[in-house]
Amino acid sequence: MTNEIQPYRVQIPQADLDDLHERLRRTRWAPEVPGTGWERGVPTGYLRELAAYWADGFDWRAQEAALNAYPQFTTTVDGAQVHFLHVRSAEPGATPLLLLHGWPGSVVEFLDLIGPLTGGDEPFHLVIPSLPGYGFSGPLPGPGWTDGRTAAALAELMSRLGYDRYGVQGGDVGAFIAPLVGRAAPDAVIGVHVNGLLTFPGGDPAVMGALSEAERGRLAGMKEWQEKLGAYMQVQGTRPQTVAAALHDSPAGQLAWIVEKFKDWTDPAAELPEDAVDRDRILTDVSVYWFTGTAGSAAHTYYERFNDFTMWAPKERGKVPTAVAVFPTDFSVRPLADVVHNVVRWTEFERGGHFAALETPDLLIADLRAFFNSGGRGAS
Repeated sequence: MTNEIQPYRVQIPQADLDDLHERLRRTRWAPEVPGTGWERGVPTGYLRELAAYWADGFDWRAQEAALNAYPQFTTTVDGAQVHFLHVRSAEPGATPLLLLHGWPGSVVEFLDLIGPLTGGDEPFHLVIPSLPGYGFSGPLPGPGWTDGRTAAALAELMSRLGYDRYGVQGGDVGAFIAPLVGRAAPDAVIGVHVNGLLTFPGGDPAVMGALSEAERGRLAGMKEWQEKLGAYMQVQGTRPQTVAAALHDSPAGQLAWIVEKFKDWTDPAAELPEDAVDRDRILTDVSVYWFTGTAGSAAHTYYERFNDFTMWAPKERGKVPTAVAVFPTDFSVRPLADVVHNVVRWTEFERGGHFAALETPDLLIADLRAFFNSGGRGAS
């Protein structure tokens, strides 16, 4: 039966590891324009050093074992394979929580959250899927996998696991999908928690006219980000198959494509990506994309988002209680979020960045507990 749930273990063939190492050692490195740096993209000098470590210092088997320390499964939902970690708390009455990664993320994002969230006084049962088209879920089976379709598939997954009441957390792309899970299953979702939420100006002049100076500054910051740092989004959203040709063939190209985001989106106080996120954790995430061959498939989800008229059409305000966590690199604006979501909790942090689960797991864990287990869903 296609809806059967099968056990899964990460087992990358040694031949794939050998191929990766050979490709990295044979990389044809791009020359740089003298006197330039990160403002033009990932510097070749930095990339060469990181790639050398990926080839000769990074221990994939240790990272594979860390992933396999948790129960993993696959099932087929709406024709697509969905891989997920399912880690239950020792407390039978724990709150079920669906954790959704973003791009360029994976289930690797949440490894530091599993122990703390499944233990303690207010534990959770955790379901951590690889989004359809990402990572161990494998490439998409065909077109049409919009965020709404993904959300419906994840709601079906939770139902299949026997959870009729649960919370949802998502960052980045997960912040698009998590509220849609709430819309797909409003009677099941007790609350939605997001970070890295993008909020867009609507057509109501009263809302725009009431924005504070700081909120207008965030909108200006988002516009500047789109102009200076949004090239990846335009490429993936308009010509995903073209960039797939490069990313699927060149591990150095895949590394540059992802590590650039760990530089641009992490805590501004971090000089290099590994100053914000552990270097091995970054390379584990990149390795997941490489070994599963899902860089192109993940890019195609951007194409679906760009071409999904329902995504951008005006819609009724969501009813599920929603918490928004805002970190220093986020551009979330509460009055704009209030138009679309039932925001009952809004928390702004002074440290961290876009990859909250990787950069500041302590802050994210505390905010999740405060929202889901401490009455935060009724806050104002």
